[in-house]
Amino acid sequence: MLNEFWATASTTYKTLVFSAMGLVAVGIILTIIGNTSHNQGLAVMSLFVIGLGLVLHVAGRVVRGQQIRKSLKK
Repeated sequence: MLNEFWATASTTYKTLVFSAMGLVAVGIILTIIGNTSHNQGLAVMSLFVIGLGLVLHVAGRVVRGQQIRKSLKK
């Protein structure tokens, strides 16, 4: 089932999901670097990067939901 889900997903959805995962990963790395180096600015900026990744993830869910609704109507 999972293979079929991913195989039928659009390029837009896949791009949003991978971008979101990448931004969350970069945000986590920035958090670790900022906190270990006691750089408050970097640590706070990492939260915005993680937040942007979460927003992209939600956008991907919306795109996929719209595609599924369109396919069910046919």
